[in-house]
Amino acid sequence: MSSDRDYQVIGSRPIRHDGVDKVTGRAQYGADIQFADLLYGKILRSPLAHARVRSIDCSRALKIPGVMAVVTSEDFPDPIDKVSDLEGTTGTLSNVLARGKVLYTGHALAAVAATSVQVAEEALNAIDVDYEPLTPVLDVQEAMQDEAVLLHEELYTDVVGGEKSDRPSNIAKHLQFEMGDVEKGFAEADVIVEQEFTTATVHQGYIEPHNATAFWNADGQLTVWTSTQGAFEVRQQLSDMLHLPVSSIKVVPMEIGGGFGGKISVYLQPVAAVLSRKTGKPVKLVMTRQEVFEATGPTPASYIRVKMGARQDGTIAAATAWMAYEAGAFPGSPIAPGCMCVFAPYVIENGLIDGFDVVVNKPKTNAYRAPGATNAAFASETVVDEICQQLEMDPLEFREKNAAHEGERRIDGPVWPRIGCMETVQSARKHSHYQAPLEGPNRGRGVATGFWFNAGLQSSVHASVNTDGTVNLVEGSTDIGGTRASIAMQMAEVLGISAEEVHPSVVDTDSVGYTAVTGGSRTTFATGHAAFEAATDIKQQMMARAALIWEVESDQILFDKGVFSVTDESDRSFTFQELAGQLDETGGSVIGRASVNPPGVGGAFCTNIVDVEVDIETGKVEILRFTALQDAGKAIHPAYVEGQMQGGSVQGIGWALNEEYYYDEKGRMLNSSLLDYRLPTSLDLPMIDTEIIEVPNPGHPFGVRGVGEVPIVPPPAAIANAIFQATGIRMKTLPMNPARMLESILDASQ
Repeated sequence: MSSDRDYQVIGSRPIRHDGVDKVTGRAQYGADIQFADLLYGKILRSPLAHARVRSIDCSRALKIPGVMAVVTSEDFPDPIDKVSDLEGTTGTLSNVLARGKVLYTGHALAAVAATSVQVAEEALNAIDVDYEPLTPVLDVQEAMQDEAVLLHEELYTDVVGGEKSDRPSNIAKHLQFEMGDVEKGFAEADVIVEQEFTTATVHQGYIEPHNATAFWNADGQLTVWTSTQGAFEVRQQLSDMLHLPVSSIKVVPMEIGGGFGGKISVYLQPVAAVLSRKTGKPVKLVMTRQEVFEATGPTPASYIRVKMGARQDGTIAAATAWMAYEAGAFPGSPIAPGCMCVFAPYVIENGLIDGFDVVVNKPKTNAYRAPGATNAAFASETVVDEICQQLEMDPLEFREKNAAHEGERRIDGPVWPRIGCMETVQSARKHSHYQAPLEGPNRGRGVATGFWFNAGLQSSVHASVNTDGTVNLVEGSTDIGGTRASIAMQMAEVLGISAEEVHPSVVDTDSVGYTAVTGGSRTTFATGHAAFEAATDIKQQMMARAALIWEVESDQILFDKGVFSVTDESDRSFTFQELAGQLDETGGSVIGRASVNPPGVGGAFCTNIVDVEVDIETGKVEILRFTALQDAGKAIHPAYVEGQMQGGSVQGIGWALNEEYYYDEKGRMLNSSLLDYRLPTSLDLPMIDTEIIEVPNPGHPFGVRGVGEVPIVPPPAAIANAIFQATGIRMKTLPMNPARMLESILDASQ
């Protein structure tokens, strides 16, 4: 499908449908929920990173006036399968409230519902917990040692081939992908580079804290209002943890103040539900910022070794990666996506990738924008740059020579469909930024390419035509980055009406068919695909109505750009609005619907060009210029695509230069506030220049590829490569903050 197809709506930049409510403060977020008899909840959290819980005594708390209920894990049903709960892909009951052991500082132990927040906090201080302290394990390499302290005595490694290890371990999973003959490949290489890399724990940095309000009605029906990336995912997790049928649970997604993958797992929702069941009243919980940092899912710290060999002509001969990702207290790090993405931008005939999912005494990790891929690209793209240095070859020429393309197989198995890796690299080589001179001392230019495979998954929509020619669109995808508009625009394009004439609503789990999370860069692709199908359904029904009016067969009706006509007559036509005005006389409402699970997901590539200046006296790295070039397939709303590219790039910059969790030796986080956790501000950033590349995805009616995640992947590597050009120093640890940078400068000068 050509990207220059003649569209009326797609490719335009309408004002977002929820814009007025957002800028005037009328939009309702999770913490805005109020009821006349509302109770307020607070959660008691562990001050220790690793300990057995001998006992929890809540008797003093229950005597405080205004305290209505206290719950612990004893108030929840036992997990149907302890191992399944331990290895839950999103939420685990043992993470919601500790069972037997606390496994990180901030691990929830008990919860209180009271008539005010102040009373609830007073009650927390009256709960007595008897701990047996244990040694915390805080580093992925330490946790993998045979003699390491175990977090879970029942955890055995899933090893290559689908078997389990013969003894308990902190290693939850070992993945391996292999293609070709690695030894033969390295033997053919003229240049071989092998390096080790470490990355720190990083938080998604969303501004709105986690929240949940629950009301467990006397009829057994549970309703939950919450900030979430997936209302149906919350419903399923509640069903699993509370042993309730999904038909007894309604989840109402509120507006969301950021998520980036961190608002998929449940933390507060089950606790609010059980407190409501105990009290008979609605209960609201809202995290503090410290709780968000200490008790929700950041992205994993990691240790990675990459080895790559290339021939003198610049072709890659072989590559290996050994990757260990911290899962936090429970299994489930994004090690699999990391393995899928580490060498994805390249054609590599001989490759071996080993990946390890490792538990440590930190919060259970969660998704963060292309989870696992940024860590991996920092390692692989830095090694690529060093190979280019040794070969004295332009780094973009090298990437173009080895770029992944249609028909080639990745090391982890899939064969590439139509992709835009080559196009992003070629556009970067031609870009004015890359061609511009860079003068001055301690300045350097770096490049890097990243990949994210994107997701499809299930989405449902339905839409009804109003008699004034507008359309009410009902969907189940939380709108984080403007997807109300991008989905409505796809429906409008099919129907030949304007984007403003489609009125989208994001509704609760009782009001629309199953829809997967807003994540994985799937929403504009998959829910947009559902909107396309529902609009096609409407179009067919409307053509039948026109045929009825004109007394002809439906196959004689033409529809083009919002106008219905008859094949053999040019003097009879209706606009979409004119025909909508006659629905009541031709059979009543027209309702289109669709539920899709589209298989044609298109992966996305992004290439960065970055200029930096390094202050060799302080170690501070200043970004002078930053350009992101990304394949969007087809940009439905270009302004939102640019915004995603810029936002992801900025988060990648923060990851590269400043952001990390600081832990002491006891596993206590020392920077759990936005004053001390160093997010980049406008003062730290240049304008992020963007160039949208459009290589249409053949698996989508309009060629859409997800765009939200891949822009975070290449920035750390591109910045590291620019730092090398500026200083001659290879940075192999994230973040590359002033202290670490200055230490490297001083070491290099000795």
